[in-house]
Amino acid sequence: MPNQPEQKRDLRPALIFLNGDLFAVPIPLEREEVILGRAIEADVRINDPKVSRLHACISTTYNQQTNDIICTITDLNSRNGTFLNGRRIQGKEILQKGDKITVGTHILKFEMFDEIDREYHWQIRRLLSHDDLTGLLSSRSFFSELRREVARSTAENRNFCVLMIDVDDFKSVNDTYGHLTGSKTIEEVGACISSVMRSGDVAARFGGEEFAAFLLDANLAQGLIAAERIRKAIEEHNFSVIRRGKKSSEFHKITVSIGVSCFPDDSRDPIELVEMADSALYRAKREGKNRVCSYREVSEEELKKMPLLPRRTVDTQDYR
Repeated sequence: MPNQPEQKRDLRPALIFLNGDLFAVPIPLEREEVILGRAIEADVRINDPKVSRLHACISTTYNQQTNDIICTITDLNSRNGTFLNGRRIQGKEILQKGDKITVGTHILKFEMFDEIDREYHWQIRRLLSHDDLTGLLSSRSFFSELRREVARSTAENRNFCVLMIDVDDFKSVNDTYGHLTGSKTIEEVGACISSVMRSGDVAARFGGEEFAAFLLDANLAQGLIAAERIRKAIEEHNFSVIRRGKKSSEFHKITVSIGVSCFPDDSRDPIELVEMADSALYRAKREGKNRVCSYREVSEEELKKMPLLPRRTVDTQDYR
């Protein structure tokens, strides 16, 4: 049988972060121009003080006759310069497959990917950024997303809330039913949290039986309502019991305690917001568990005076 002609791969330009918060993230270069920078309006936002607000531009042109793709990079008069394979660029330079681009402390690799390459890198990124058991973000990825949300909410003058969630007396689950049931319980807790979250909200597993979340465009009143919904969903859920490696007809019950902090009223610093929500969480534990506490103690009258923000068009539900 004669050899079949090799089918040409549909290669598309992309960038891959080789370090930093966006490590292994594939960035498709689908627009004619893609701006790298620290500003909110940059197409690829890099959280790095050594990166200028609008640092560099990558331009992509397509030759319709030859189907060739040409990508060039231009420094946008950045303070610290843009480097290509270790050399500071001057003017416009053509990118070749495998080139390393350095902006600030971040290194990106220029590649030409087909569909399989793109899927492979997204899977790698998912493995690195998500918890295997629950599918929620890892704690490292959560802090990365939280820092970006602080910058966005600061620029747009918006509120958001941080939740810290901990399963009450989780050791008794492992002691009573075994570690397989314990693992299944953690998985189902993650699912309960996700079921209450709106589109765009972010949840993570911090490790063990501790979880975290932040709620976009939510003031303290909305944050407390959402936290109470999570608490109630978990209290009412029938958690699976695993016997001899299989799900049995039995079920068990657990509860959670939740702490809430609010940006910017409590703090504008992402680490402090988590610490404040954690402090509120431990107050909930001290006060008897299976409850929600805010970092700032707020009376019922004050809560009633807090306006509930209008429903966002991307939401699947609102915190009302």
